[in-house]
Amino acid sequence: MNFGERLKQIRANQGLSQEQLAEKIGVSRQAITKWETNRGLPDVENMIILAEIFKVTLDELILERMNTAEPQQEISYSETVYDIDCGKHFDIRIGNARKICIKGCDDEKVHIKLQSEVLENLSSLYKVKIDEKKKRLDIDCQNKKEISSFEVKESLDIIIMLPVNFTEHCEIDASVKELYIENLKMKCLEYDGDAESVYIKDTEGSIEFTGKTDYDIIIDGNCTQLDVNQWGAKTLVHVEDINKYTLVNKGRKSKIYCLKDGSVSEEISDYNGENTISISGIGSELIVSSN
Repeated sequence: MNFGERLKQIRANQGLSQEQLAEKIGVSRQAITKWETNRGLPDVENMIILAEIFKVTLDELILERMNTAEPQQEISYSETVYDIDCGKHFDIRIGNARKICIKGCDDEKVHIKLQSEVLENLSSLYKVKIDEKKKRLDIDCQNKKEISSFEVKESLDIIIMLPVNFTEHCEIDASVKELYIENLKMKCLEYDGDAESVYIKDTEGSIEFTGKTDYDIIIDGNCTQLDVNQWGAKTLVHVEDINKYTLVNKGRKSKIYCLKDGSVSEEISDYNGENTISISGIGSELIVSSN
């Protein structure tokens, strides 16, 4: 069990929400989310405060993995690489996975890497089918052995690397627990499907989410434009500085709330930054949270 999993387990066992724990420590809820998803670690002072709140020792909080001496699990890999020589519109169908990471790369190749600590011989379990048509590239990750969606969502991670200079537009159809979007520069990335948690870091262009389930999105660094299209669902977006964004409500019977310094407001006209966060669809809520 890693630190993030341990922290989440202890917090849940003691009946504390992320907001309640953040208030006790004096940090943002976004910080708690980062710690529990292993995107960052608390400093020494906050480690001590956590141990005091939970009535545990520092060893119990951060050294359990070392003390239990868990054997390292062998990771199975499978990678597909495809050369391209001009700008492309990518249509990527993944299906189910535990985690998908989409990032930019500097070469002229598309990389699709599958990895798992549980599933063996991934090349025999999955086929990555690529179909190129002029300025379009279709990528389909096919489950050949019909492994159950539950097992795949617990064990399969996929890394997709797209060439920065040749990626104009990308559509992704998937269902995952965790979605990472990092260091991309393109006109538009469209994600159609569900994702329990989303982490966006330093992206240029439009990112569009379409779905009927809730999203929990963390933005780290720059994000030029984020559009969420939902039906009867809620999106919580964590940003470092809400003043950098313009908030736009394009939906029917949809609402936008701003959560800043612990207070909630519906006055979205107060925010007119250079970047944009918007919501469309029907009967949905967008909550933008800032430190």
